[in-house]
Amino acid sequence: MDLLRFSTAGSVDDGKSTLIGRLLYDTKSIFEDQLEAIERTSRERGDDYLDLALLTDGLRAEREQGITIDVAYRYFATPRRKFILADTPGHIQYTRNMITGASTVNLAIVLIDARNGMVEQSRRHAFIASLLQIKHLIVCVNKMDLVDYSEEVFVKIREEFEQFSSKLRVPDIRYIPISALKGDNVVRRSENMPWYEGSPLLYTLETVHVGDDHNHVDSRFPVQYVIRPQSEQYRDYRGYAGRVVGGVFKPGDEVTLLPSGFTSRIKSIDTYDGPLQEAFAPMSVTITLEDELDLSRGDMIAKPNNQPSVGQDIEVMLCWMNEKPLIPRGKYKLRHTTLDARCVIKDVRYKVDVNTLHRVEGDKNMGLNDIGRVHLRTSRPLMYDPYERNRVTGSLILIDEFTNETVAAGMIL
Repeated sequence: MDLLRFSTAGSVDDGKSTLIGRLLYDTKSIFEDQLEAIERTSRERGDDYLDLALLTDGLRAEREQGITIDVAYRYFATPRRKFILADTPGHIQYTRNMITGASTVNLAIVLIDARNGMVEQSRRHAFIASLLQIKHLIVCVNKMDLVDYSEEVFVKIREEFEQFSSKLRVPDIRYIPISALKGDNVVRRSENMPWYEGSPLLYTLETVHVGDDHNHVDSRFPVQYVIRPQSEQYRDYRGYAGRVVGGVFKPGDEVTLLPSGFTSRIKSIDTYDGPLQEAFAPMSVTITLEDELDLSRGDMIAKPNNQPSVGQDIEVMLCWMNEKPLIPRGKYKLRHTTLDARCVIKDVRYKVDVNTLHRVEGDKNMGLNDIGRVHLRTSRPLMYDPYERNRVTGSLILIDEFTNETVAAGMIL
């Protein structure tokens, strides 16, 4: 069955957790004991309705404040499709959690409160979705019940978002007016909004085409682990385990090993369930080669006529995720695919104003939630593609050497 990974984003109190609770509730994906616990907690808090947001807001601090802090993953299915859903925080303080949750999804839902219209966080999350090369965006104008299901309010917000999104690189944007609390246009068409002629949210999620989202052209296989069983049955076995992040590999294919540049042929592609005749993204497999060559974690297998860029001077769009600001000329640990290296910040080219998407030239100070273009120099060559071509070989993270905290996520330009 087809799988869709999607995330929710939006400002605080736009109703993301309630929307997810409504999706799970209306698709009958909640166990009876979960439902009883939510009903009990809702009564104890004095709510006169079933608070479906409690399904995803599991931390005590989240429930006390009524906000989402951590990324909560939920799994559900309909007869048409399986779903992995990441409920990400709307609070500006937790933008880094939103980036983490949205980094692997095919589709993002941006919620906008019908009463407030677009706010800074709406723009920030839409911009981050564009940066992360999420190809499908659904803009849900929520709480339509609080504006009397007004078509005029919906059209005004849609036009405002269209004007902003014309500068973004998201090929597929759809607009749906909903009420997560009442269930309007979430799973079933709303009788309160006869003027809306589109599909409800769940049908849109079930039918959106994401098969083309993986790059099946550029063959890339970062080596994660070398398998040497040293057993009687597999005495001379040497396999290279990892995940295919692009292209297609088949036994007999000629391949180039990077960074050494040696060539060989694929002898077999093995899995726990037996050998395969081909492997493609995002399959996890073990590749064996016909020649005995030195290959270890962090190296890459590619095709001779289609290789990634190799270099140490890297231009990235960086989202800063730490309270401690970026240190100019500072040194950080870097992780790219399965490769660990060190790097130095050579220059901050410019920052981006998330409200206008204009470049802020001359401001070299990057703090929490800032986004900007940065020039890195790495201690060893990276095998990379532009992020817009491959989201795996085009992304990296920076880690503070002393605290071991992830301080930034970067998209290679």
